[in-house]
Amino acid sequence: MALKATIFKATLHIADMDRHYYADHHLTIARHPSETDERMMIRLLAFALNSTDTLEFTKGLSTDDEPELWQKSLTDDIELWVELGLPDEDRVRKACNRSQQVILYTYGGRAVPVWWEKHHNKLERFGNLTIVDLPAENTAALARLVERSMTFQVSMQDGEVTFSNDTDLVSITPEQKLPKV
Repeated sequence: MALKATIFKATLHIADMDRHYYADHHLTIARHPSETDERMMIRLLAFALNSTDTLEFTKGLSTDDEPELWQKSLTDDIELWVELGLPDEDRVRKACNRSQQVILYTYGGRAVPVWWEKHHNKLERFGNLTIVDLPAENTAALARLVERSMTFQVSMQDGEVTFSNDTDLVSITPEQKLPKV
């Protein structure tokens, strides 16, 4: 018998001073049985970093032809494709061909430089691709904040992201790898 997804509720009170975006989002997150707490929290972080009224979670790990998050136009064109992890070049190429903008959030500590060294030459040709690395110590700290029902104040200013709840605070400074800043 297949294992079912675990449902989490999250409320994000977002104050993004860099983009001048201020909103509350009440989210229901289905965590796939093979998904870790860290990966689920990275999905929340990616949502916060790109939040709009039309950004939405997809079927995620259970579907190969969809990203983790996307934003679609009224005509069903994909405006933003948000991917997580260390995908192969074929998946990134497919995303870049289907979407106006693609953002890849890499994580995984020591595996990221190895992946980057192998793929960066091929990935640099995609003009609509942004790659952002998330430090392992920060993503591990985010994973420790997981609860079945979560409420976070999310502040973003000068490239630094702060996730806080009633008891803890985690600061993250994502590092943009592509395009070169």
